[in-house]
Amino acid sequence: MPVFEYRGLDSHGKQKKGLLEADSPKTLRSKLRADGIFLTDVLGQAEGSRAGVSKGANASLVARDVDLRKLASGRVSTEDVAILTRQLATLLGAGVTIVDSLNALVDQAEKERLKRALSDIKQRVNEGSSLADAFSQHPKIFPSIYINMVRAGEASGALDTVLLRLADFTENQAKLQQKIIGTMLYPAIMMLVGGGILVLLMVFVVPKVTKIFETMKATLPLNTRILIAASNFMQAWWFLVIPAMVAGFIFFMRWTKSPKGKPKWDRFTLKAPIFGSLVRLLAISRFARTLSTLLKSGVPMLAALDIVKAVMTNSVLADAVENARESIREGESIAAPLKRSGQFPPLVYHMVAIGEKSGQLEDMLLSVADSYETQVNVRIGALTSLLEPMLIVVMGVMIAFVALSILMPILQVNTAIH
Repeated sequence: MPVFEYRGLDSHGKQKKGLLEADSPKTLRSKLRADGIFLTDVLGQAEGSRAGVSKGANASLVARDVDLRKLASGRVSTEDVAILTRQLATLLGAGVTIVDSLNALVDQAEKERLKRALSDIKQRVNEGSSLADAFSQHPKIFPSIYINMVRAGEASGALDTVLLRLADFTENQAKLQQKIIGTMLYPAIMMLVGGGILVLLMVFVVPKVTKIFETMKATLPLNTRILIAASNFMQAWWFLVIPAMVAGFIFFMRWTKSPKGKPKWDRFTLKAPIFGSLVRLLAISRFARTLSTLLKSGVPMLAALDIVKAVMTNSVLADAVENARESIREGESIAAPLKRSGQFPPLVYHMVAIGEKSGQLEDMLLSVADSYETQVNVRIGALTSLLEPMLIVVMGVMIAFVALSILMPILQVNTAIH
């Protein structure tokens, strides 16, 4: 019998992990439910020794699971998942069965990795697995928020409605992500081109031009001496400069993901000038929209906050969500711990409090998300307008420094001659 590694929440909202034998993910969920545990994720599956199943068959099953895990680890974009989800919702809403709907999605999937993942999902559903459990076998494509919303939709009998809501959520996140990437791409290209031009000037142009200064007995200006020293250093040690920059970048990225470095970096990003407010706006809009979508889909509050914490990339705000979750587990409302954290603006916890009192928390959270995403769009536009002239000025100053450092000694010589 297969042995499943699972993660779930008990009746008090505490996270539980463990191993349990079950015929299928559906049976696993039923067994855990009987024990008072709400299943959130199936983390893995291993085949036990089963009568009537040969070693070769077991080996082939294990090989299939390993192969599928490799396939699922490929890059399938958020936009791909959003399109797939909307198509699945449309098919189910039209009365098409889940297996037939999945079969149609397999036929039209263009990416091979997605096609094979969908084929495996269809096979598992055909064998009696729930759709959520089948999706959970491909966590690299379908995150925990996706799986839990599908599970809630199956339990409520409104799977097509939940899938439409999930498609809207996924599309919204994809558009926001694309807008941010698009905004930062142009400045990044400008910096790369500007840096490349500066390196070419320092390594190839400056040494040839400054050779004429060697015959001069006059004292060179300070900026010219700095330019020559920098040029000589880059020519002599270029083979160390590039690896050092790469190593420094790798070290910095690892530090920002380490247990000690991440909280410090996350606190800095929230307080950083210009970018800090944008980071906070993005995080809060994601918090509000994710929680609203989960609650509307029927996911319990404690389980929803557990998922929200997992999708929060900023550890400072994730800790605030965790504290809110613990307070709710002890019987408190959600607005009070959000206020105490000091990480959420007054607008957020006031609207959450109103939503709790009026019984319209999901709608209030959605309003918060819409409001903050509008602010994000405004800030991104303002940031783009600010960054472009700033980069042009910086590049202009650097090139002007090089030009003046070369021209000033020549002008001094001409002045001395005349």
